[in-house]
Amino acid sequence: MCFSATASFIAGVSLSAIGVLTLKKVSRRAEIPFAMIPLIFGIQQIIEGMLWLSFRFEAPLLNVTMTYAFTMFSHVLWPMYVPFAIGLVETVAWRKKVMMVFQLIGVTVGLYLLYLVIKYPVTSEIDKNMVYVSPHFYEAAVMVLYLAATCATSSFSSHKLIRLFGVLALVLFMVAVWFYTEAFFSVWCFFAAILSAVIYLHISSVKQRSADSLQHGA
Repeated sequence: MCFSATASFIAGVSLSAIGVLTLKKVSRRAEIPFAMIPLIFGIQQIIEGMLWLSFRFEAPLLNVTMTYAFTMFSHVLWPMYVPFAIGLVETVAWRKKVMMVFQLIGVTVGLYLLYLVIKYPVTSEIDKNMVYVSPHFYEAAVMVLYLAATCATSSFSSHKLIRLFGVLALVLFMVAVWFYTEAFFSVWCFFAAILSAVIYLHISSVKQRSADSLQHGA
């Protein structure tokens, strides 16, 4: 989390635990990538906790390593991973086809941001919150495509809780930008971790419906 090392580690461990519980609720293999999101959020928060410690103990190598590790999650992984994870859960043919467009957008923006990560230096600094410094990340067109991949994909889901996931992700993005402009990527990643509860509820509800269906079928 962007506020302190302690908060980051607590969030990381808690989210990892939620991730494990969510995975245990999975009833179809196709749900595994979506169910893994809370666990990945947990790993990301632990990485940022290590980054906080790199400032505290003046460890430059750890700082660079954790800065780039966090950036690979926040800028490269999520726009590519989220639309594919949501697409795998979907069972309605036309909705899956629409989601393929967003998957292509996600891969495009993710690879473009990976190019920027490789070509230009990425640094981190503490200004009350954790700030990741690289102006090339914040181009308007890139941000629109990023949001399309990570948030808009959900709007085409046939599952209410997945649609809620997308709406909340977008709302939390706007809140992060409004209140934490300089550190919004870090703050958004923390806020987005709240979405882990929505994912857990979705996976649990699917499992419950499957159990009810089997019971009635019997």
